[in-house]
Amino acid sequence: MATLTHHEGVTAEYLEVSSGTRKKFIMIILAGVLLLVVGLIVAYLGIGEAHHEGAAAAHGATAGHEGTGHHGSPTWLKRLIVSLWHNNVYFTGVSVIGTVFMAIQYVAYAGWSVLIKRVYEALSAWVIPGGILLVVIFLLGLINHDIFHWTMPGIMDKASPNYDRLIAGKSGFLNLGFYLGRMVVFIAIWAYFTKRLRDLSLAEDLNGGTEYFHKCINVSALFLVLYAVSSSISAWDWVMSIDTHWFSTMFGWYVFASWWVSGIAAITLCTILLKQAGYLRWVTAGHLHDLGKYMFGFSIFWTYVWFSQFMLIWYANLPEESVYFNQRLGGFNGQYTWLFFFNLLINFVFPFLVLMTRDAKRQMIMLKIVTIAILIGHWFDFYLMIMPATMQENNGFIIEFGVALVFLGSFLLLMTKRLAQASLVPLHHPFLDESVHHTT
Repeated sequence: MATLTHHEGVTAEYLEVSSGTRKKFIMIILAGVLLLVVGLIVAYLGIGEAHHEGAAAAHGATAGHEGTGHHGSPTWLKRLIVSLWHNNVYFTGVSVIGTVFMAIQYVAYAGWSVLIKRVYEALSAWVIPGGILLVVIFLLGLINHDIFHWTMPGIMDKASPNYDRLIAGKSGFLNLGFYLGRMVVFIAIWAYFTKRLRDLSLAEDLNGGTEYFHKCINVSALFLVLYAVSSSISAWDWVMSIDTHWFSTMFGWYVFASWWVSGIAAITLCTILLKQAGYLRWVTAGHLHDLGKYMFGFSIFWTYVWFSQFMLIWYANLPEESVYFNQRLGGFNGQYTWLFFFNLLINFVFPFLVLMTRDAKRQMIMLKIVTIAILIGHWFDFYLMIMPATMQENNGFIIEFGVALVFLGSFLLLMTKRLAQASLVPLHHPFLDESVHHTT
């Protein structure tokens, strides 16, 4: 670990990613590929489809408007494409939270988080590859219209047998040109501001002074305004438009809350792992306590948004709104019912009970358990958002877990590479001393 003297005795720390660590990440990818191959073979051979067919017969009406289980690619190929979309939306959303968190720290003039600044900078390493993959996977999904029902030919043409009046009414927003344009613009905005803030941070490391800090505040303020708009619309585009007939005015907040708490969990877990590996020597229980409070508070916030959306739809009991929850609560022979309740247990009940005390928020072992639970829990949250409307009764987990492991290993390779490119301690940040002496 190389060092550089700081005027307060704080020294630079450089992460050295060993070949053994890289091999572990590659092993995760290979394990994912193996699991994916097994899942594709199982799906191709149709193992377990008898139950699914029974579910389809019993609940064909529950599938409602989409009918996606009865057209398009073969089940094994469709599951692969949908899983790619599911995982990339999740990982890309979590990744950009690194930039969002950094921007919030700048505009709030926050000092406590300076020592973990490199962690949330590194979290955003997936934004560009994730954005490219989003476009590629969307175009793949267009071949047999596996993800988005509204892309089917003739669905907005009155003369076509595929015509759907409700979807045609949304043609001004849901059309390929405008949709792809929004996707590219949003990813470009996120990528530009991620790179801009990173470049300013590295320049500050080299040159010192407060000039870069004030530039970062201005850049962050603009980014947060643009992100507030783009994150909501991207949630409508990438997730809600899968259930083309259904809509919720709270859905943008709901998806953001899931991304946000997952991003905080990822930052916390990475900080703890670095600390346990001998890095981030000046990070104390006080910093972990603050991260724990973020996870505790925003797990409650996610639940608040979840409950507000569910309660209003349940109370009104309008068919065009309640279909979304009917599919997830009893639809398709109850295949998603257990996951619906598991979603609440792992994403609210568990972190709420475990992180309730002050001591729990300061203990690395407790925080590690909760962060892993949150990251897994919100992966399932996105699974529950996407799978019922795409795969219906033909869902599964082997292919999906395989794809998730491939994404996880790739994500970790990129994140650790960025972590190793600069000092883990931003020595010339004007609030460094405040962070070093931070207590709660």
